[in-house]
Amino acid sequence: MTLSPSLPNAHSPAEENVSILEIWGGQTLSGQVAVSGAKNSALVLMAGAVLCSDECSLRNVPSLADVSCMSEILAALGVKLERSGDRLIINASTIGQSKAPYELVSQLRASFFVIGPLLARLGVARIPLPGGCAIGARPVDLHVRGLQALGAEVQIDHGIVYAYVKGVNKRLKGAKIYLDYPSVGATETLMMAATLADGETTIENAAQEPEVIDLANFCRAMGAKIRGAGTNTITIAGVSRLHTADYSIIPDRVEAGTFLVAGAITRSEILVSPVIPDHLTAVIAKLQAIGVQVVNEGTHSVRVIPSQNILPTDIETLPYPGFPTDMQAQFMALLTLSEGDSIISETVFENRMGHVPELSRMGADIRIKGNHAIIRGVPMLSGAPVVATDLRASAALVLAGLAANGKTTIQGLHHLDRGYEQLEAKLQKLGARMHRVKSDVKVDDCDPVAMVSPKPSILNQPS
Repeated sequence: MTLSPSLPNAHSPAEENVSILEIWGGQTLSGQVAVSGAKNSALVLMAGAVLCSDECSLRNVPSLADVSCMSEILAALGVKLERSGDRLIINASTIGQSKAPYELVSQLRASFFVIGPLLARLGVARIPLPGGCAIGARPVDLHVRGLQALGAEVQIDHGIVYAYVKGVNKRLKGAKIYLDYPSVGATETLMMAATLADGETTIENAAQEPEVIDLANFCRAMGAKIRGAGTNTITIAGVSRLHTADYSIIPDRVEAGTFLVAGAITRSEILVSPVIPDHLTAVIAKLQAIGVQVVNEGTHSVRVIPSQNILPTDIETLPYPGFPTDMQAQFMALLTLSEGDSIISETVFENRMGHVPELSRMGADIRIKGNHAIIRGVPMLSGAPVVATDLRASAALVLAGLAANGKTTIQGLHHLDRGYEQLEAKLQKLGARMHRVKSDVKVDDCDPVAMVSPKPSILNQPS
C-alpha cells in the first residue's frame, strides 16, 4: 500500500486555518498520558532512510503535519513510502531525482536534511533554501561549509543550493569538521553525508541532543560506523553502502515536558509514559526548583506531583544538555502564575517570544527587554481569544488556557499540529474541557508565511 502524502490524523493547513480550539479552564487533570514518537527524530530519520539502498522500517512515527510534509518531499524525490499505524516503511532503492520541490521545502525547515543523504547517495543534490531565505546567519551555512569540507562543490543561485561531487565515483571524502556552534541540523546533515564518504570524518563541537543519538543509532542499525554521538566529538568511518533496518523512534521529550507542565500549571497529578527520564533532566530540575515533584515510576514513566504554590525561577535556554528552547514558552506560561518574579533568557532563537503578547491578553504580567522576558507572577489568568505564532507558543497557550478562568479560544492551530499528535484527545482523556470547532476565518485570510517556524538567530534547527 503506497502512503498518501497526508497521514491519518494529521490535519492539513487548510483545515487548521478555519478551526479554533476552545478551552474551558480550571479543570483538574488526572490519569496517564501516552507520549508519541519524537517529531524531531522522525523527520531526520526519514531523511536518513534515503541513505539506504534497501527498504527500511521506522516504528513509533507520530502522525503530524510535519511528518506529512516530509513524506511529500521524499515522495517527490521518488522514494516509496507505506504507512500502517505508527509504522512507516521507506524504500529509497531507486531515487527518481535529486531536486526537492520548493513549494514543499518552503513549509518545513527540516526538509533541508535531505541534502546530506542525497549527496552521499547520488553525488548531487539540489535543495531550495528553507523558506527562500538567503545564506548568512541562518541554519544552512554550517551545513554548506561542512559539505564543502567533505569535498562537495556548493553553489547557491536563485534560492537553490546546488551541491555536487567531482570525480568518477562521486563519493565525498572524510574530513575534520569544526562547527562554530553545536547546531543540531548541521550535525545531523553532516553525519548522514559522512556515513557513505570515503574515509573517516570527525565532527567537533557537535550537537549532543538525544535526537542526534537517535539518528546515529538508526544509521548504525543500517550498518554505518559512528561513534561518539551524544558527546561533542562524533567520528564516522565511511562505508560503501547501508542495508535494511527496523528501528523504533525515541519518545518525544518536548511533548513529555509539555505534559509535565500541564500537571504543574493545573495543580494536577499526571503519569507521563513512555519517556526516557535522562532526556528530561533539565526540565525536571526546573520543575523541582519551583516546588513541583517529579518522580520516576519504573524505567519509562514519570509522575508529576504538583505544588499549590509555584515558586519563581530564572531560566536560560541553551543547547543540550542545557534547558531546551523548545520548552521555553511552556515554562513561561507556568511562571505567569508563580509567587514572585522570574526571568527567562532566550539565547538560541530570536523572534521566539511571540507568545508574550498573547499571554498578556490573558492577564499575564510580562516585560520584554532584548532577549529576556521578565515575568511577574499574577494570582490568575483569564480566558481570552489568542493566536498561536509558532509550534511551542501554541502549546504554551493551550497550557495557559487549561489554567485560566473562563474560556480561551486559540487560532493558528496549524502550528500545534506540526508537533503534537492528537493533543486535544490526550488532554480530554485526562479531564480537560476543550474541543476544536470551525471558525469564521477564511484560508485566504491567513498569512502563508506563518507556516514557517521562527527564524533562528544562531545556526540551529528550530522545532
